[in-house]
Amino acid sequence: MLQAIIDVAPIWIWMVNPSGKVQFLNKTFSQDVGVPVSAFLAVDHYKDIMGEDAAGCMLSDAACLAQDLPHYSSEILRLVDGQLHYLEITKVQLKNCQGETIGIIGLGVDATDRKRAAELLQEQNQQLEQTLKDLQQAQLQLVQNEKMSALGNLVAGVAHEINNPIGFISGNLNEAKRSLEDVIEHLKLYRSAAPKSEMADHAEEIDLDYLLEDLPKMIDSMQVGCDRICSISTSLRTFSRGDKDYKVPFNIHDGIDSAILILKHRLKANENRPQIEVRTKYGNLPKIECFPGQLNQVFMNLLANAIDALEESNVGRSFSEIAANPNRITICTDVLGEGHIKIKIADNGIGMKEEVKQQIFDHLFTTKGVGKGTGLGLAIVHQIAVEKHGGSIEVNAELGIGTEFAIVLPVKG
Repeated sequence: MLQAIIDVAPIWIWMVNPSGKVQFLNKTFSQDVGVPVSAFLAVDHYKDIMGEDAAGCMLSDAACLAQDLPHYSSEILRLVDGQLHYLEITKVQLKNCQGETIGIIGLGVDATDRKRAAELLQEQNQQLEQTLKDLQQAQLQLVQNEKMSALGNLVAGVAHEINNPIGFISGNLNEAKRSLEDVIEHLKLYRSAAPKSEMADHAEEIDLDYLLEDLPKMIDSMQVGCDRICSISTSLRTFSRGDKDYKVPFNIHDGIDSAILILKHRLKANENRPQIEVRTKYGNLPKIECFPGQLNQVFMNLLANAIDALEESNVGRSFSEIAANPNRITICTDVLGEGHIKIKIADNGIGMKEEVKQQIFDHLFTTKGVGKGTGLGLAIVHQIAVEKHGGSIEVNAELGIGTEFAIVLPVKG
């Protein structure tokens, strides 16, 4: 009756003595392996039947004999269908009345289908995770492209509109200065030949000497203003430049300066605080091979976040308190070893907690209020610096002290 029950069990059941000779096994075992029960019972050790597949079985036998507790193992065997099967095995010592070990009883379950299903599920999960990551990266790329396209078009349009009248004014100022010099020279001749009393009285009335001295200075100052506007226009075009599908040499400092210029309106003093001070400590950097438009966005995002942090740190503080410990952004650049540069952008704002720092580059993570932050800015920064340029970015922050972002970029793309 016991043999009949064992034979119909859907699992493998067998017993071997401590020397590896098979004492019995059920039909399920025999049928799956494709070897008659009589063949197993006829040999002195099951390895004579199982060949190379016996190696793992013998190891688990030894482990079972070395402990009194049941031994669990996983074994891979080639069955009668010619396929490798994954088996979950439980072995326990069989002892006689005197407590002597007289054999090992084994139970085996074919877990191949379950293992394959688990592997398939794991593979599908990995595919889903990769798909989600790809979608997130695509979203970041779309947001980045849309933002830079809109801002670039606006800035490029403004720069173009500025250039036309400034070019006209600057050109006319040069001509006006030369013409004024001729008029002044002619006026000097006229004064020397005209009646002294009438000319002297009128010259004194209009303070002619002062006008002759000041008019050229006025034109020079207007020319300086035109040159300054031209410089601003150049910076705007630098910021809004479109990237090609390959990296080009670029002066990092031009990109940082253009981002500062775009954000200058947020740095100015207002009724709540003094002006935010921006300190630049530029090293002697070479041009690096990069996508300039993308790096400009990195600088823009980091500087905008620094300004946000400073404004948040000002909450509850008076104008005089802020003036005593002014808001400050420090930007440092330097060559790092061979073939790399380092850019550090730091603020003396509120800093951040360790748990926030660990998630700061995560997709959609933000500490800002509803409507103030998308959780994409720093994710885009990380994508551009690390994935697009093969660099690295780290954040160092201390609560109540400030935050520093350090970007390392290769000089050669």
